[in-house]
Amino acid sequence: MTQNSSFPSMAASKEAILKNAFAAAVAVADPQVIVPQYLAKIFPVGQEPKGRCLVVGAGKASASMASALEAYAKSHWPQVKLEGVVLTRYGHNSPTSFIKIVEAGHPVPDQAGMDGAKEVFALTNQLEKDDVLIALVSGGGSSLLTLPQEGISIDDMRKTTEALLRSGAPIEEMNVVRKHLSAILGGNLARVAIARGARVEALLISDVTGDSPADIASGPCAADYSTYLDALNILQKYDLDDSVIPASVLNHLKQGLAGEKPETLKDSDLISAQVANHVIATAYKSLEAAAEYVRTQGYEPIVLGDTITGEAQEVGVEQAALARDYMAKGIDSPLALISGGECTVTIPADVKGRGGRCSEYLLSLLAASSDLPRMAALAADTDGIDGSEKNAGAWFDSAVRQASQTAGLVPEKFLSAHDCYGFFAEFGALVETGPTLTNVNDFRIILLDKYYV
Repeated sequence: MTQNSSFPSMAASKEAILKNAFAAAVAVADPQVIVPQYLAKIFPVGQEPKGRCLVVGAGKASASMASALEAYAKSHWPQVKLEGVVLTRYGHNSPTSFIKIVEAGHPVPDQAGMDGAKEVFALTNQLEKDDVLIALVSGGGSSLLTLPQEGISIDDMRKTTEALLRSGAPIEEMNVVRKHLSAILGGNLARVAIARGARVEALLISDVTGDSPADIASGPCAADYSTYLDALNILQKYDLDDSVIPASVLNHLKQGLAGEKPETLKDSDLISAQVANHVIATAYKSLEAAAEYVRTQGYEPIVLGDTITGEAQEVGVEQAALARDYMAKGIDSPLALISGGECTVTIPADVKGRGGRCSEYLLSLLAASSDLPRMAALAADTDGIDGSEKNAGAWFDSAVRQASQTAGLVPEKFLSAHDCYGFFAEFGALVETGPTLTNVNDFRIILLDKYYV
């Protein structure tokens, strides 16, 4: 008997549909699948690397990218000897034989990250004419590739990062500042390779809005559009003065503004250079994969886009209103509203909080949709870690909503305390995948129908 595609599958619960949609979004960005595909395009048969091939990189997916590259090289480039250093977040390792994997702190940089970044920088400085540098870059690389410019300590970088995180500044603005403090970010890694006559091929897994190579992990191999003035204006915008930003950082930025420090890499620096950036996975492709899955379950997908940002709680309220609008118009078939984009959470100095932007968004959505009792939703970070805890995110359906009401747990109280993890943990409604070894930003899905609870 053929299933009526106008109705959700009775064989799958809403919890299963939500989690399977997330799994589909993550799977399409699996480095073990996409890295070999792109290496075959970049280095077609007869054009494999001939000289020295160095591999560097950083990000939550970069260790998995390195292991995929090694497996491909073993089968297709037996004559090529690989060596290199790749940094990833603690717990995001992947087995390699020739490429060294360094685990380090994220989002706040630590000494392990700085030491690993030094190794990356030193190795790049060993390149010679006609060598190939393959850079494996993914979200999280900005924090991991923390090699400060001369005169700035790792502790000063850490304090600056913490101040930006607490300010609520979006990741794009945070990275503008970090680019101008780094010896590697903002195209500075490619600059070293260019000066030594090497070819650069960067493979990028995007977790940023717009998928610009300059923004993915702060673009270590890409031309940068921002300036020292932009960096200083961002600090001023969030009232980050010398009371929270170290003097070495402020002095460096001011010296750069005065022309006493070199700017980040610009397009003019790439004329005649052998530098290419390849975006091999994006958030939007993952949203499309989820859309394909929910269609098989009887839901009509509406992809809202991968550029939805803002305060997590505000976005939750906005998407509850959007769902309400769809329901008010009347829906002919069940709908799945799918979106991506990185929200922010601004936490007061006297609040510790538990959770991350995905669970914060989701609890806000739950609180703002009491008139939509059949709604079900999930929000999770595709890297498998949402904020301060070890869960990827959370989910709810009508049963979770009812259980919270029966228990007398008020979502608004948990939102005020920024303890969204605590709320969803009470009902077994956390999404727990462990590190996924990829990262294409946050994933959100809302299921709407009138027919099934």
